[in-house]
Amino acid sequence: MAETLLIGSGNRKKAEELAHLLEGLPWEVKGLRDFPSVPEPEETGATFEENALLKAEYYSRAFGVACLADDSGLVVDALDGAPGVYSARYAGGDANDARNNEKLLNALEEVPWPDRTAHFACCAALVRPGQPPHVEWGRVYGHISVEAFGENGFGYDVVFVPEGHDITFGEMDTAEKHKISHRGEALGKMRAFLERLACTP
Repeated sequence: MAETLLIGSGNRKKAEELAHLLEGLPWEVKGLRDFPSVPEPEETGATFEENALLKAEYYSRAFGVACLADDSGLVVDALDGAPGVYSARYAGGDANDARNNEKLLNALEEVPWPDRTAHFACCAALVRPGQPPHVEWGRVYGHISVEAFGENGFGYDVVFVPEGHDITFGEMDTAEKHKISHRGEALGKMRAFLERLACTP
C-alpha cells in the first residue's frame, strides 16, 4: 500500500498546483481537506526554508504522516528584496492577491523596466515521522510588468514576466508555467527524491 503524502497548504490554488506537480508518484497524495480540521500554523520564520519546514513539521506531527509543504515568494531587487517572506501578506494581514499586486505596482511606479528585476523563490520541505527533513529549492528570474496581465495562476503571477518571455505567468497555461516556474523546479527535484524513497525497501 502506498504511503500517504499530505500537502500541507491551506491555500487551495497552491495545494492544487502542488498536487498537479506530484501526479503519478507512487504515494497516496492527500490534501488538508482529507484530515480533521486544525488551525493553520503561524508562519514566523525569517526565511522561506524556515517557514516551509515549520509548516511541514506542524502537519506531519499533527497527523502522523509524511508532509510536503512549501514556502515561496517574490523578491524584487528595487525594493531591497521585498516582499520576500511576506509576499502573501504584503498589503496587510487581510490582504488578497489583488491588493498585494496593487501595492507592488504602486511601489514600482517610477522604476524603469531595466530596474524592475525580480525572482520567485520556492523552498519545498518534506518531513516524515522519525526521519530527517529534506529540502529542495527552485528559482525563476524575470521582471515586474507595469500592470497586471492574464487570469491564470495566483499571487503575483499576473505581474511577473520570466526571462526569455514577453508574457506574464498569468498569461501562460499551467503546463507552460510549470516548465520554468520556481515551484516547478523545486517540485521536480522533490519528485525525484520521493520516487527514490518509494523504491527503497
